[in-house]
Amino acid sequence: MPSAQPIRRIAINTGGGDAPGLNAVIRAVVVSALNRGWECYGVREGFNGVLFPERYPDGGMVRLNRDRVRGITHLGGTILGTTNKGNPLAYPLRMPDGSVQTVDRTDEIVSYFAKHEIDALISIGGDGSLTIAHALAQKGMRVVGVPKTIDNDLDKTNTTFGFDTAVSFATESIDRLHSTAESHQRVMVIEVMGRYAGWIALHAGISGGAHAILIPEIPFDIESLADKLRERESQGRFYSLVVVAEGAQPIDGQRAIVEPAEIGQAERLGGIGERISRAIGKLTGKETRTVVLGHLLRGGSPTTFDRLAALRFGAAAVRALEEGHSGVMVALHHPNVMYVPLAEVAGRMKAVPLDCDTVQTGRDLGICFGD
Repeated sequence: MPSAQPIRRIAINTGGGDAPGLNAVIRAVVVSALNRGWECYGVREGFNGVLFPERYPDGGMVRLNRDRVRGITHLGGTILGTTNKGNPLAYPLRMPDGSVQTVDRTDEIVSYFAKHEIDALISIGGDGSLTIAHALAQKGMRVVGVPKTIDNDLDKTNTTFGFDTAVSFATESIDRLHSTAESHQRVMVIEVMGRYAGWIALHAGISGGAHAILIPEIPFDIESLADKLRERESQGRFYSLVVVAEGAQPIDGQRAIVEPAEIGQAERLGGIGERISRAIGKLTGKETRTVVLGHLLRGGSPTTFDRLAALRFGAAAVRALEEGHSGVMVALHHPNVMYVPLAEVAGRMKAVPLDCDTVQTGRDLGICFGD
């Protein structure tokens, strides 16, 4: 239910992985809030500024005014810092006997904001951050979430800011690799981020003219991929580009993992590109090379689309608070920004639908998906 309690002071935090457009959201929130006569504060590095204020010279929470956010819309990263470790819902603590146990520290966050007379929080992040935001809302805090992830895997929104920038860079990289792959008659395997969703690989692969795209939603058969490459060879096309999502998985194997999951930290994916590259070489005899775009997809200035989406999200989050909403996420439903309950977002992932038009477009173009 919307609250009629007036707002005087709000806080913003950015959590999870960084994404182009975070600073644009911060600026939109701050300017929109100041225009309503509200004070605005930024929390350092997710919720670390609240849980460990002694670590920061400014006490973990910084006053945000117009000067602080002037000229940051086009900048990548986040002026507040971020982290994807130390989930306050299950914070890892080492016990005297050396064991590690998790504790829920969200009550500390609620108490901290109450002590500092923070009336509401705008939490900018992906699935993990919005799950925390939902928990805080359930404990009585006024919270509005803003969807952020380059992976585009958040439910109930057409897109997340950061995704378009990541796809644009990946597409440009694929464009560049066509010429060197053709010159040397090689197979180039391009590994992109995306966690357990294949949105980046799918959109960039089709836009960049890849010949095969492997995504987590379609377990791949390496023999099927090799057949595609042999077919191209028989047609006089002596090079190929294979785009691989980091979470892609063979039908008879496991995902490639750099580090297993630990208490307070999710598993790190990576290495599937090199694994596929070696397999292609053995099966086809083709010279292969692997390019891992990795964190290049996270950095740099946001595209026009992501800048505008981020600014719209930030302004809409402030409007939601002004209208008395809490426990909601601002979501893009073309052409408007809507409010969606966090309960419908937290803990849910938006995978690529196998019957979607984009996948069908790829198949119509003759792109191999490994199945």
